[in-house]
Amino acid sequence: MTDWTEKLPEAAQEYLKDRRLDEVECIIADMPGIARGKAVPASKFARQEYFHLPDSIFYQTITGEWGDAAGEDGFIERDMILKPDLDTATAAPWTGDWTLQVIHDAYDRKGNPIEYAPRNVLKRVVELYRKQGWEPVVAPEMEFYLVARNLDPAKNIEPMMGRSGRPAAARQAYSMTAVDEFGPVIDDIYDFAEAQGFEIDGITQEGGAGQLEINLQHGDPVKLADEVFYFKRLIREAALRHNCFATFMAKPIADEPGSAMHIHHSVKEIETGQNIFSGPQGGETDAFYHFIGGMQKYLPSAIAVMAPYVNSYRRYVRDHAAPINLAWGRDNRTTGIRVPLSGPSSRRIENRLAGMDCNPYLGIAASLACGYLGMMEEHRAGPSFKGDAYEGDEDLPRVMGDALDLFEEATTLHDILGPEFARVYSIVKRAEYEEFLQVISPWEREHLLLNV
Repeated sequence: MTDWTEKLPEAAQEYLKDRRLDEVECIIADMPGIARGKAVPASKFARQEYFHLPDSIFYQTITGEWGDAAGEDGFIERDMILKPDLDTATAAPWTGDWTLQVIHDAYDRKGNPIEYAPRNVLKRVVELYRKQGWEPVVAPEMEFYLVARNLDPAKNIEPMMGRSGRPAAARQAYSMTAVDEFGPVIDDIYDFAEAQGFEIDGITQEGGAGQLEINLQHGDPVKLADEVFYFKRLIREAALRHNCFATFMAKPIADEPGSAMHIHHSVKEIETGQNIFSGPQGGETDAFYHFIGGMQKYLPSAIAVMAPYVNSYRRYVRDHAAPINLAWGRDNRTTGIRVPLSGPSSRRIENRLAGMDCNPYLGIAASLACGYLGMMEEHRAGPSFKGDAYEGDEDLPRVMGDALDLFEEATTLHDILGPEFARVYSIVKRAEYEEFLQVISPWEREHLLLNV
């Protein structure tokens, strides 16, 4: 192995042991969280310190169109400087040759981080915590569906065919038999994850037909966002090997539950390693209540980041395993903000609003930003909710347009995430939303064509 490979994480070195590295995929997450970049021969990667991509990758909508976000100089597609973070090097075990993936960070020609690059947004928020002497800790949960191959956008998405030859069944939450139906796909997910050095905390069947959940160990927010970014690709590749699709849409099937990316939060004091949500006697601290208070105040303004598509808002349905308001409760899965059962050292706060369709860097950054503002501004949480929160009032935006209105007004939140990010994100999402509004749906043709 060459010198640079000796600096790689242990899992990547193990993957390459006694093998010749053929190719390196130099990648970065765009606004939707899609991997963009270049594949280069390993010999070339060993010689390059950086590579270039145009800044326009961050102005692109999910459909491939562009938002008019280029700024005063116009749409000149200025090159960014992308530098590798070798700590992120990991295998691409589904490829036909020996390939590594390496996440890169984006800088301008003066060496300043590109403010609207999603990984830089999250790094910015984490650094704000560290300046206060705090270390934020997160644990994401990933929900997704394994569905039948769908080549026709006009056709409804259907559950995949299980090992038994029958379509995956709904309402089988936590069923081991249901998990066994997807055994071959899950086996590949485990194998790929092991090759990439990722530790899965568990896989469970969720309530939807073909819906699974993967939990990850808690840790550093940037590292965990990297893992979710990698996992989305890993899971898709495992599914394709077995003639099905993995989808991370928030609401892929009309009558089934949506898919969330629940985010568990705790905060440690850097100097002592103590969880600041717990006091010396194990009780809940002001910081604990302020973090919840910040979420209750700022999450509505951040929803456009955590629920980034028109489909995202179909998930927030009463009595359908997704929150409809900002109530918080202890061990209560009907609330938008949940405090799971735990001891004082592992006391944490779970944000249940983020959809699995969000960019993991941006979703985690926005969630941390809300809690940070709560602690800095000392927002006190309202009383904890007792009972079924679905019986309460709805207080989340129900359409993308309303969510963008709230986001665009939230200048305090912009200051935490980065004003330039907020500007670019809003323009790109407005362009995407306007494009959607030009699409005439089957419902409109069926009910309005001859009746109005």
